[in-house]
Amino acid sequence: MTERMPVLKEPSPKRRSNRRLLGVIYALFIVLLLVLFFRSSLSKISEVTVSGGRFASESEILAASGVEPGDPFFWPAADAIAGRVEKLEPVASAVVRKTFPGKLHIEVTEFPAVAYGLTADGAITAILSNGKELPIGADAVVDRPVLRGWNGREEDKLKLVDALSLLPDDLLADFSEIAPYPSDAYPDRIRIYTRTRFEIITAVSLLEEKAETIRAVIETQEPGSMTLLLADRYVPYTEEGGDGEGKAPDAENTGKQD
Repeated sequence: MTERMPVLKEPSPKRRSNRRLLGVIYALFIVLLLVLFFRSSLSKISEVTVSGGRFASESEILAASGVEPGDPFFWPAADAIAGRVEKLEPVASAVVRKTFPGKLHIEVTEFPAVAYGLTADGAITAILSNGKELPIGADAVVDRPVLRGWNGREEDKLKLVDALSLLPDDLLADFSEIAPYPSDAYPDRIRIYTRTRFEIITAVSLLEEKAETIRAVIETQEPGSMTLLLADRYVPYTEEGGDGEGKAPDAENTGKQD
């Protein structure tokens, strides 16, 4: 009896070639989508806004950023744009936020003004805590002391600016004018007039140390003169026979305290 041979199944065709073809198609499709996306308006900056600037104008910040509507949204990186803005003299730090689609916001933090100056033609300048001096126009609100008599004393003025930057904001706002008043013992001695009608003789090197004493006298005493050097001395204007309108203390009494 003849035995029947079993029917052998034909091997199924390998599907690797099909998978490779599908992979190539998918890759081409993704590339096409990317090309279409980057050529569309969705990949561009549509709006740039700025906040936080007082001494640096919006136009200066935008120019420093190097970006404008129509530029690529994803390049350059936010940190790179912020680094450009931080090169502006008044800017202490900058943060750039990108919001898809197309919105870019630049927020700056500036060095605070600790004093003001006057140019020869009467223009007001803001003196920032980093020592930079910037013109701000004649209509600016002067809420910090005006520095007078510091021409030719740039190094001393920078030390004063550093000292002022360490003072509490409310105390700094009460100072109306600061002028150099050097002596042999205190080359950095200064004279301060306040908006609360006090006159203070102290030194730049002692200003931070004497800040709380100044505050305490202003808050609890009537207007008068203070000498805050090696020893502290306060005299109300009424005892000096003055009317309290910024009368200068006797140079013999204030100048020889040291």
